[in-house]
Amino acid sequence: MQIQPDQLAAQLARGLRPLYTLHGDEPLLAMECGDAIRAAARAAGFEERQVFTVAGAHFDWSAVLGAAQALSLFASRRLIEIRIPSGKPGKDGSEALQRYVGQLSEDVLTLVTLPRLDFQQSRSAWFAALDGAGATVRLETIERHALPAWLAQRLARNGQRAKPGEEGQRTLAFLADRVEGNLLAAHQEISKLALLHPAGELSFDQVQAAVLDVARYDVAKLAEAVWAGQPARVLRMLDGLQAEGESAVFVHWTLAEDLRALARARALLDDGQPLPMALRTARVWGVKERLFERVLPRLSAARLAWLLDGAAVCDGIVKGLPHPEWPAGPWPALRHFALRLLQSVAPREAEAEAGGRRALVLRA
Repeated sequence: MQIQPDQLAAQLARGLRPLYTLHGDEPLLAMECGDAIRAAARAAGFEERQVFTVAGAHFDWSAVLGAAQALSLFASRRLIEIRIPSGKPGKDGSEALQRYVGQLSEDVLTLVTLPRLDFQQSRSAWFAALDGAGATVRLETIERHALPAWLAQRLARNGQRAKPGEEGQRTLAFLADRVEGNLLAAHQEISKLALLHPAGELSFDQVQAAVLDVARYDVAKLAEAVWAGQPARVLRMLDGLQAEGESAVFVHWTLAEDLRALARARALLDDGQPLPMALRTARVWGVKERLFERVLPRLSAARLAWLLDGAAVCDGIVKGLPHPEWPAGPWPALRHFALRLLQSVAPREAEAEAGGRRALVLRA
């Protein structure tokens, strides 16, 4: 049974399932959901706890199977945690987990924690067995568009809220920009606001004065922001990635790979394939598929060829080969390249952002 993290508390209140599986790469949600399950287990009389961490190919799964069957020496009910940091239990582990699920009892509650799973892992027999035997919680990173609402819910837990109307939207957007990709820091900033200000409405000035810029960005999210046509966010993310020491070569490669996939899909589309089929043939899936469905009709083969030429120039610059018509240095070249891409998918917004950047340079 699949449930969302915000549904877990209500499910636990209705009664414990024999097995819970947490999987995902969001540390804050993993910590909170795990703590909620442990607290509910203690309240239900599961007083003894055993933890098994699966490390290496030679892990002894017989100890896990034996623990589920053995009588407890200290309590009538027991919580068993199985942690698989790699997300890959191996052949022996796959068989053991399926056997384990078949021998669940009322006196044992099991908590399995996993990292983010790829497509193949999520379709495996062992994961299907876990999912079918209890409740599965997917711990996904909160996307930028959903972050203001998530922050509003977190503020409400402390009895605080942003002011209504435009100022409140501006406040939540500002807070989201400062903590994007770093929910642990978001939790800390919200806790700080609770300490600094009483319950009630928070003004933009109060939030701005209290909140640090603790956002963390990854290159995949940068690419999504490019194809979503979000110039301000793209430039902010490039600044953040540079400050974090990310490789300019890797950033360029990610954007260029997307561009090559778009060019392949454009060629297939021009040959008469339907758009969804063209994208799948070009090996575009998931979030990128939805974004490319929006931008590909705007990009002609000639436009994509021009963008690919720019990608080749930028590739040389980030590897140390300057170009007389491009900015000097890897990161200025990446910003120029990103703005080229944005001008193709969101021309008005990108032109306004590029003009703002040029004005800042002139004033400096």
